[in-house]
Amino acid sequence: MSWGKLLQPDIVLGGCILHLTPEMLHQNNLKGLILDVDETLVPMNIAQASDELHAWVESLKPTLSMWLVSNNLSRTRISGIAKALDLPYILGAHKPSRRKLRQAADAMQIPIEQVAMVGDRLFTDVLAGNRLGMFTILVEPMVNPAEATRRYPVHNLEVWISHALGAMLPPKS
Repeated sequence: MSWGKLLQPDIVLGGCILHLTPEMLHQNNLKGLILDVDETLVPMNIAQASDELHAWVESLKPTLSMWLVSNNLSRTRISGIAKALDLPYILGAHKPSRRKLRQAADAMQIPIEQVAMVGDRLFTDVLAGNRLGMFTILVEPMVNPAEATRRYPVHNLEVWISHALGAMLPPKS
């Protein structure tokens, strides 16, 4: 498989994860979500989930299985967020390694093609999900409202490189 295809998400969401709707998931026959944590669910410098995120997770729980899978090694941070959302979690995933994603998907007992990897990074989240044959969803990073003007040079660089490798992503605004 070419790098362009490995870096090509199935959905490029034009906003944060809160814009991912049950209708989008149903249209794509998705029964499970593996969710990145840092900057996908919670800004890096905030240690708890927002009320909006709680409501979003609760709205999906009746119809979807969800796991948190993070590269972060901080058990305190990831377990605290997972417990607050009442979701199982894996930390230290080493994405783009597929091993921990496969572990979460196996625990869901859902065919891999019906599980989406949702994250804010192309070279970790999307690459890992595509390598495993999952549906992949790229979201905009979750930002701290106090830092709304913060730039994401790593994200912009990933988009530029993935374009050069053949992925068809809308440009960052």
